[in-house]
Amino acid sequence: MPELTFAVSKLQTLCLPDISVQLDYFSVMAARSAASPARWRKPFLRWLDGIEAGWAIPALITAFAAIWLLFLSIAYLSGDLHADALETWSVGRQFAWGNAKHPPLMGWAAYGWTQVFPLTDWSFQLLAMTNAAVALWAVDLISRRFVRGDSRAVVLLLLMLLPAYQFHAQRFNANTVLLAVWPLATYCFLRSYESRAAGWAAAAGAFAALAMLGKYYSVFLIGSFVLAAIVHPQRAAYFRSCAPWVSALTGLIVLGPHIHWLATSGATPFAYALQVHGGIPLGQSFLEAGAFLLGLAATLALPALAWVLSAQFRLKHFPADFRAMSPGLVLLFWIFVGTVVLPAIVAVAVGTDMPSLWALQGLFLPAILIVCGASFTLERLYVVNLAVMVAGIAVVAVVVAAPVHAYYRNNINPNDRSYYRLAAIELTQRWRAISDRPMPAISGDDGLAFATAFYSPDHPFYRRPFEYQYTWGMPRVTTLEKGWAAMCFANNETCRVWMDKVTAIAPEFTRLDFDVTPHLWGRAGKPASLIALMVRPQGDKADAVRNPASDGAVDFSSSRRQVLP
Repeated sequence: MPELTFAVSKLQTLCLPDISVQLDYFSVMAARSAASPARWRKPFLRWLDGIEAGWAIPALITAFAAIWLLFLSIAYLSGDLHADALETWSVGRQFAWGNAKHPPLMGWAAYGWTQVFPLTDWSFQLLAMTNAAVALWAVDLISRRFVRGDSRAVVLLLLMLLPAYQFHAQRFNANTVLLAVWPLATYCFLRSYESRAAGWAAAAGAFAALAMLGKYYSVFLIGSFVLAAIVHPQRAAYFRSCAPWVSALTGLIVLGPHIHWLATSGATPFAYALQVHGGIPLGQSFLEAGAFLLGLAATLALPALAWVLSAQFRLKHFPADFRAMSPGLVLLFWIFVGTVVLPAIVAVAVGTDMPSLWALQGLFLPAILIVCGASFTLERLYVVNLAVMVAGIAVVAVVVAAPVHAYYRNNINPNDRSYYRLAAIELTQRWRAISDRPMPAISGDDGLAFATAFYSPDHPFYRRPFEYQYTWGMPRVTTLEKGWAAMCFANNETCRVWMDKVTAIAPEFTRLDFDVTPHLWGRAGKPASLIALMVRPQGDKADAVRNPASDGAVDFSSSRRQVLP
């Protein structure tokens, strides 16, 4: 037996060297790189030297936004904006304190942006990446409360490995507008809790209210603020101050007009949410909650792996580091717990689905906690490696993935976005063949309708009430009398049947069938067939107009129905 014990001990020594020996090896390697860095590392080291000088972090964020803006521009050369982004702009065209589908912040932001920038794809892509850049800047505001220098860059580099700040961000909508608002609200709440100053308390309440005006899901952020404030060791000092009451009052003042709108409109957004996401049986709601947590874990997998490879054997200090966290980090920890646990509990209690996509704006918290709570600072060998990893992914995405995606969407497997602009322009040309007035209203397939509102030179208004967006109700007669158009993909049977029903109430109409074909780099893609219905305004003086697709005339005096090729 002693011989066997000795043999096993020897084998363990040979196969599993002492952790301290391995740690010394990595430390020596890092020290050697710091003393004599490779030539290609020197620009990265100069950049790290500029963090506390004030230029390096803005340069990092700007470069990130610029390269992913370039990715979006190339990847969607043969594809238009996502329907969510187009809907966001349509929602904001008429100022209101609420909307039957979503709170108003996304619409305000989108429409305000287009008062400065043109209605183009690159303009909205710039909005999306600017929003992501502001989000990263806000995260750095929080990080610098706890760390300095290289660690600030590490937090941002880890977040840049998430899909939230480029792929998710491109769909500027009720979810992505929170990317910037959540960290700003968290920063103000942190400052309010630490200082208990009335100014920071008011700012925390205002940004929390803005988060609610972005999406009602933000109630979980506010609930997490309350949870963190209650369980934090310094809760007595906080609640004896005026800070929580100033925050609550300010939030109610900012939310006041929207609350009034909810009270006078029948709270239609809640009815919409229950209609679309509610009514899930108890067993399935447990699955939804589990999928929510697994989805967040999967999203964090890549930055978590990058941190493990960088921290290596120093991860053994994690329990001690966790226990030694500063009061500010403890507050952020409980906020993070609330943003993860509260949605899962509500999903089960209320019987609703809870996509993990809705929580991506809160994933900056674990990055801050892990990096800022560590008792060590990564050597520059690993910081530079992490920066190279982030930059390498971005370069490969722009040089390889973006052109491949553009080619795939044009030539192999196009989706609806490949035809939005083409269909909108074609419908506008057909409309001008039957009327001297601009197209006033558009309906039909939502994606096509939002696209026509955005891309058509006439910019017609989306005319399906949002509370009836999924019921395919009939347009009002007064709407038809003022002029109206609708468009569907020919393979959308539901839309076709609905369009047939509209013809029964339309005073006179023109029905169209046409194809559109996208092109990329001079090569034609796959065509799509569309159908459209046009009702010209009553009293239009254009008694006879020409069909732009042929030399034949359209004479409305002979029939109330005309079918054009």
